[in-house]
Amino acid sequence: MSIPTVASVREYLLGLQQRITSAIAAIDGGGPEAFVADPWKKQPGEPLQGEGLTKILEGGAVFERAGCGFSDVRGPQLPPSATQHRPELAGAPFEAMGVSLVFHPLNPYVPTVHMNVRMLAATVPGQEPVCWFGGGMDLTPFYGFEEDAAHFHTVCKNALAPFGSDKYPRFKAWCDEYFYLKHRDEQRGIGGVFFDDFSELGLERSFAMTSAIGDAFLDAYLPIVQRRKDMAWGERERSFQLYRRGRYVEFNLVWDRGTHFGLQSGGRTESILLSMPPLASWSYQHRPESGSPEEDLYKSFLPRREWV
Repeated sequence: MSIPTVASVREYLLGLQQRITSAIAAIDGGGPEAFVADPWKKQPGEPLQGEGLTKILEGGAVFERAGCGFSDVRGPQLPPSATQHRPELAGAPFEAMGVSLVFHPLNPYVPTVHMNVRMLAATVPGQEPVCWFGGGMDLTPFYGFEEDAAHFHTVCKNALAPFGSDKYPRFKAWCDEYFYLKHRDEQRGIGGVFFDDFSELGLERSFAMTSAIGDAFLDAYLPIVQRRKDMAWGERERSFQLYRRGRYVEFNLVWDRGTHFGLQSGGRTESILLSMPPLASWSYQHRPESGSPEEDLYKSFLPRREWV
């Protein structure tokens, strides 16, 4: 693999978006037209410049809402969410490029999933440009299944294995720390892997590792969808799904650095918020029934644990 250029990273990301949306359209039962493709470009004079392609499926047979966005944007100054771990880059001009997705299935037994891979480059006057990568994927079930959790984490571990035996346990722990609702003292889901500000393997290998995560996504998620999409469900399961989706909304709006980066830098709001579910609910001091599958999610799946 040669040293990645901006053009080659862009080509990879657009290809990844196309592969994923084609596979999701197929499992949902529709053709390529199942996803609405919405290309966009920032207008002259806006603080953030660039373009992107948002693809979204709504009201499908399997996916109630599935959004997958590509963006390539440039700005005069990194927002605070991007420099909290790199204060030396505060105020630096930047270019950010990535693919991000969130899929909200209709069947409560199919978990919600999130994945993103991205590159960010910044330039400090008088210094060499700085480039780093980030990404990962994580699973948010409403009803837990051991085999699904083990499968998802095994694919993540295998994808990272060529880049060092330390990567999966390190990024798994990072994911657990990141996708955590501090105000609830509660995990968002069963995790996966997550990394950010990553360049320690050098440009070529760091991009290869990031690409490996993107390439592994369909292998991690689609077998779970196939197993669960035809399970029978009713009003009880739907009610709990919508309640748990409320937690997803809370995390994305309160804690997610990607959401904050996009909004703080002047990004395209409609594309940034494609991660939101079409429906969600909240209930005051909700308590699951003792011994129920809903309680099992809290007892057996949300607490941090080793899955492989």
